[in-house]
Amino acid sequence: MNGLGVNLYPWDVAGDPQCPQRIAELGADRVTLAAAYHTVRALSPRHPSRKVVTATHSAVYYRPDRAHWEHSLLEPTEAAWAPESFTEGAEALHAAGLKVYAWTILAHNQRLGTLHPEHAVSNAFGDPYPWALCINSPEVRTYCALLASEVAGQPDIDGIELESCGWYGFDHLHAHDKTGGVAFDAATKFLLNLCFCAACEALYNAAGLAGLRDQVRAALASVFDGATSSASLESDLIAAVSSLRIEAAARFQADVVGAVRSARPDIPVLLHTSADPLAVGANPGSVPDGSFGAVLQCGGKRSDAALAGLRAYADDLAKAGAKQPLAATVNIVGGMGCDRAGLASWIADLRTAGAEEFRLYHAGLASAEDLAAVAELTGSAG
Repeated sequence: MNGLGVNLYPWDVAGDPQCPQRIAELGADRVTLAAAYHTVRALSPRHPSRKVVTATHSAVYYRPDRAHWEHSLLEPTEAAWAPESFTEGAEALHAAGLKVYAWTILAHNQRLGTLHPEHAVSNAFGDPYPWALCINSPEVRTYCALLASEVAGQPDIDGIELESCGWYGFDHLHAHDKTGGVAFDAATKFLLNLCFCAACEALYNAAGLAGLRDQVRAALASVFDGATSSASLESDLIAAVSSLRIEAAARFQADVVGAVRSARPDIPVLLHTSADPLAVGANPGSVPDGSFGAVLQCGGKRSDAALAGLRAYADDLAKAGAKQPLAATVNIVGGMGCDRAGLASWIADLRTAGAEEFRLYHAGLASAEDLAAVAELTGSAG
């Protein structure tokens, strides 16, 4: 099926000569293959030799060119547990007639945030979020642009998909996470997501918001103390801060997309993003400007909110005159919440709402029953 892709980790492909044909037989015509990825523990149930992969830190799965990084404070490290597996996997998938889109994680990097906490998001209390690089830091902008351009220059790729290409914040699935003791609403999380590193403090000061940290700290303290259930600021101040964050994200995204275009002007560039311009995390908000396409996370079962978001972003892309596609990521793993019985109708609804392409998450993690449901879907469509 044209425009139908699946997500894979590089270790799903490297060392498994049957994988490319198995993916092609599902009816997919492309693979979103991780080139730079964060810490993860993952199953690889169909691999002939490995079944559980533990990626102990953020890494790249090709051999970085050290000369490329000579003037950057931040630089990637190659994965010791699966070295050059992206390079091997991309070649094998390409040889089987599948397009390869390089899945590239940018601002989510626990290793670099731990080594360089001054370039990680830091909340109003001074607590660093080491998993979240601050995209307002010049060093982070340099690192992410270099990483995107280096990945774009790898052989055997037909496109690039950029995850965490924007603000990352408080929410983070972490090993043995113990942050659920207080339930935070959206207004409180907005304040917890605000960064107060040196670069962001300078940004606020230049905008006339020199007292922002104290106001945010006081608002959050009332929630932690139990005096109120929600932390918020005056609406004018929220609007001003929101505008600064949207503008900073747009500058960062322009830098990264521009770096990819300089390396490979011929390939599609898609951001994993959200219809909400203030969204934070793996799929942070963006404002389409015509220079990139988008991948929106739509879940594995019908969601009116996901449909509304997709329609809104499709309208924004059309207004921006984007010439690159809008894709929807659909969860196909039953154990992760996919409604296998409703998969065909959900994809049909998403297509009607504006999705031109699909990414099925995740063919490497999927059970045999999950893959059978995908084969039935593509068989009925073709």
